[in-house]
Amino acid sequence: MRSFVRVALGALALSTLTAAAAHSQQGGLKIAYINSQEIIAAAPGRSAAEAQVQQEMAAYRTQVQQMGDSLQTMMAAYSKDEPTLSPASKAGRQKAIQAKQSEYEQRAQELQQKAQERQAEIFRPIMQQINKVIEQIRAEGGYAMIFDAGNQAGVVVAADSTLNLTSKVIARLKAAGPVSTAPAKPGAGPTLKPTGPVRPKPPAEN
Repeated sequence: MRSFVRVALGALALSTLTAAAAHSQQGGLKIAYINSQEIIAAAPGRSAAEAQVQQEMAAYRTQVQQMGDSLQTMMAAYSKDEPTLSPASKAGRQKAIQAKQSEYEQRAQELQQKAQERQAEIFRPIMQQINKVIEQIRAEGGYAMIFDAGNQAGVVVAADSTLNLTSKVIARLKAAGPVSTAPAKPGAGPTLKPTGPVRPKPPAEN
């Protein structure tokens, strides 16, 4: 089934790119592509951001580990005492263990969500800088669309290497230098691109 899905996605992506290329030949529509995975890997500041993420994630993992250890200790003590407990005591201890387990699962889920949000926050300036550079190159080159060959959905399966702007994007990012990964101001929501074709904005009305 997975092979079928990959083939189907590849066929769809190829037909999409073929249609875009045909349109390009007929109407002068310029298209290109980048590999977002290569760009992100080479982006200035990525290593520092990853180190910061690992450092902060360690604190979350420690909290979860401590809660898990506490739950395991509680369960081990119950198993040891169970043969000598009265039915009422067993019921009470079991209820306390269940409550502790529910608390652990809920807290672990909250910490995981918080960790994911923090990771996105740390990488947000880098992703925004990448998006900015891609849009600058698109506008300067007059490209109508820039596809992402690094997208896991397989947007591009085959293309002329002369249309690849990845190295150009990386060179411009390195020339600009690393960006600050300090927390963004509240309300500055990101759009983590590139995840598909970059389309030109419509011209402003006079």
